[in-house]
Amino acid sequence: MSPTRVKCPTCQRELDWEAAPFRPFCSERCRLIDLGAWLTEQRAIPDDAAPAQESSASDEQPLKGSPKA
Repeated sequence: MSPTRVKCPTCQRELDWEAAPFRPFCSERCRLIDLGAWLTEQRAIPDDAAPAQESSASDEQPLKGSPKA
């Protein structure tokens, strides 16, 4: 059976899946480049939910039993 060949998601270099210590990446460098893209929000998981609205101080209701200002 021939080894499974995949492409590194960062540099597109072909590598043997079973022999790659940094899989799915070909090297630690490509792994860190990908991590940096996630941390700087160049990559993100799409979110279909509506964005949370910021509440203003006038929208907030005091809790029951709390002293009035």
